[in-house]
Amino acid sequence: MTIQIKHYCRILPNQFFLNGNKRFESTQKPVEIHSFFSEIYHHLGIDYRKFFKMDALSKAGFLASELLLSEFDREQPKEDMGIIFFNQSSSLDSDETYQQTIREKDNFFPSPAVFVYTLPNIVAGEIAIRHKIHGETAFYVLPRFQAGVIEETVKSAFHHTGLKYLLTGWIEIYKGEIDICTMLCEAGEKGALVFNSANLGGLYTHFES
Repeated sequence: MTIQIKHYCRILPNQFFLNGNKRFESTQKPVEIHSFFSEIYHHLGIDYRKFFKMDALSKAGFLASELLLSEFDREQPKEDMGIIFFNQSSSLDSDETYQQTIREKDNFFPSPAVFVYTLPNIVAGEIAIRHKIHGETAFYVLPRFQAGVIEETVKSAFHHTGLKYLLTGWIEIYKGEIDICTMLCEAGEKGALVFNSANLGGLYTHFES
């Protein structure tokens, strides 16, 4: 089976690229992560109020998916599409925020709104709900970006589940750092960019400054 990269997205601390073309650049100095994501949200003309309740990891995945899936009807159930993401910090960004609310007995104020995002696969769930994606969803935590592991995992998912499309890639958010490289893959002979570890590594490093 041949797998093609249909579209790809790269988000760095102050820039947003789609298929190699810069779609947005923030003028913030320094860049504050939630403000930056709100800038992208408004720039793209999105109307989804739940976005502002999301943690940074979910906002990043959500924004990337909005462009990667723009050719699809959001209201149409997608049985043949799945989501598999990877990162190295899991949901630690939200975990540490939540820990601050329960650390001291005399200052105990646990927040359900924060607690709900203390699982990394919540970002996959947010996207699946928004776009009615009914195929396999998963989130893997790796010690670092590993193109070979990502390639093997994605190819296995296509082979064993019969998916036609897969939203996948690296979504790393921690301590204000943004490192996003996601793509929409398709099973078939179409397109010019083959999904393999060499191309994954190239897309990941190409836009780094």
